[in-house]
Amino acid sequence: MPSTAPLPPDATRARYETLLEVAESIAVHRQLSTLFADLSRLLKRLVPFDFISLTLIDAKERVVRLHILETEQPVHGKPPKSTPFEQTPTIAALQSRRPYYIPDTAAEERFPIVLDLLRANGVQSACILPLFTAQRELGGLHFGSLTKNAYSEEDIEFMGQVARQVAVAVDNALHSEAAVAYEEQLAHERDRLRTLLEVNNAVAGCLETRELFQAISASLRRCFGLDYASLLIHDPDIRALRLHMLDFPDGTGAIREDAIVPLDDSLAGFVFRTRQGRVFSLEEARAVSATTGELFEREGIQSLCCVPLISRGTALGTLNVGSRRPDRFLGDDLGFFNQVAGQVAIALDNALSYKRIEELNVRLEEEKVYLEDEIRTDNRFEEIVGQSRALKATLKQLETVAPTDSTVLIYGETGTGKELLARAIHDLSARKQATFVKLNCAAIPTGLLESELFGHEKGAFTGAIAQRIGRFELAHRGTIFLDEVGEIPIELQSKLLRVLQEREFERLGSSRTIRTDARLVAATNRDLAQLVEQRQFRADLYYRLNVFPMTAPPLRERRDDIPLLVRYFVQQYARRMNRRITSIPTESMNALARYHWPGNIRELQNFIERAVILSTGSALQVPVRELKRGPVGASVVTLEAAEREAIQRALHDAGGKVGGDTGAAAKLGMKRTTLQNKMRKLGIDSNRSEPRPG
Repeated sequence: MPSTAPLPPDATRARYETLLEVAESIAVHRQLSTLFADLSRLLKRLVPFDFISLTLIDAKERVVRLHILETEQPVHGKPPKSTPFEQTPTIAALQSRRPYYIPDTAAEERFPIVLDLLRANGVQSACILPLFTAQRELGGLHFGSLTKNAYSEEDIEFMGQVARQVAVAVDNALHSEAAVAYEEQLAHERDRLRTLLEVNNAVAGCLETRELFQAISASLRRCFGLDYASLLIHDPDIRALRLHMLDFPDGTGAIREDAIVPLDDSLAGFVFRTRQGRVFSLEEARAVSATTGELFEREGIQSLCCVPLISRGTALGTLNVGSRRPDRFLGDDLGFFNQVAGQVAIALDNALSYKRIEELNVRLEEEKVYLEDEIRTDNRFEEIVGQSRALKATLKQLETVAPTDSTVLIYGETGTGKELLARAIHDLSARKQATFVKLNCAAIPTGLLESELFGHEKGAFTGAIAQRIGRFELAHRGTIFLDEVGEIPIELQSKLLRVLQEREFERLGSSRTIRTDARLVAATNRDLAQLVEQRQFRADLYYRLNVFPMTAPPLRERRDDIPLLVRYFVQQYARRMNRRITSIPTESMNALARYHWPGNIRELQNFIERAVILSTGSALQVPVRELKRGPVGASVVTLEAAEREAIQRALHDAGGKVGGDTGAAAKLGMKRTTLQNKMRKLGIDSNRSEPRPG
């Protein structure tokens, strides 16, 4: 069998260039003998042959005559002046209108007269191309090679294109057709070849689909005088075609880019599904799709041609052209547009692959930055610590809901470990191999929250200097945790509701719909039902979030867990600060267990960190005086004073620098943004931080 491997763009371009030279040679040579001498020279650059000949039929005598033979080899035996129809492969090729290929003359049993002559001259493979026009059958163009299996499918297709041009020349030479008609037909062939060459050059030089389409549509417009051209690409997410590019300068605007074209009620959808190109009159278009037919009728388009874009066996979309002239596209035009579509499909496949790689690189870079940020975060819990009844009840709920994909809403006071519960839900779910993405909705300025959630395109707003992927896109097939969900502005809540219901959204500055498969776990320390009554929170969003509510119990309801948590935090901070603390005084532990901890686990953690800092020996030195059971405010103020002192000391040691590896945030083991929030709350200005006595 001939080889089916596709030709690279450079080889295809070379063949189109040769075809163009063939067309120009035909225009120059009026004599078939001189034409064939030139053809032999041109074609040998691309097609392996040792003999090329022209045979013509004599319908009256019912014979085939050898008219011209070009070869550099010595000819053995005298070719017969004529051969009966039934004994020549020329007639077989004419009857089928297809090339007659003999890969091995030794194995061929038909046409013994011709085969004996070929074998006598060492010809081991041959290809006979039929020569015919719309008016009559002319004969055959023969290629012979001294090697077996000399011709691939691409070679035969190329020789067929040469044969179509030779047929025009032979027909004109034999019948002396009018010179004007001959020139027009030849010019038409040259224009097509020039257009194919331009398309091939565009394919070889363009990775960006818009630039490619503009170059191709300009070439087709020059060659065919088109009024309409479009490129539709299949979108598997919506199972439809999307109008990716449009060249319709005189359109009314009813057809626009990015329009969704269904597969089951459109001309392009019909061609895409059948994978067969087709020419449509307006009446035929209405018969296939009344909607599409009416649309083109309003735009004045009378003739249409749609061809599928197929690369590596996969249908990518369709190339569509149209004209306001009836019957503009003839039968052979479809073959030409199929050739164009083949080149466009290769380029489109490359462009889509390049775009996917670019988007993947951007996504990976975003995930890398995000995960690096997570690594730098002071992850306060490596595991859930505690054995209290309240905590066990919460964990029981967690184990129940985690394997499902249901939305979870975690209620709880500040500092109760809501994020830890959300991480546990993710780790116990089928999504644990994907990304866990978190966002504190209260920590992001209102104007930037939408961009954080859904991303934005370059130039979407002032300062948007590059494309940014949002948290929902990062969390695709994973889990997204929205803390302080009650702080989301009312005007943004409808977009969040759409993501939960439809699982789709658009980046800021883009009309392209992106689908996401992210599980949502939300958390709040506010009463959302009360916010709904106060019209500060959408009722429909509340019901969508409140599918599975659960509560993170406050530390005052988990007093049995306080000793476990204290020992855990002591070990954690002692190891981090390279301290050796082996004991905790009983009176100190009792004081810690009695305290009401209004700031919950976060307050306990910060307090233990301060205690470890203050400890100089192997016993934990707990500043018990700060835990007096007086007014809550007094205790908090004392703790805030301790935090202020620790932050100011770190700022002094870091020379006033907040971020970076040597900044105060790194020294305190917390995120830069977290430290900045604490500094704002405590009224600390890094530029005015005074040195503290050490």
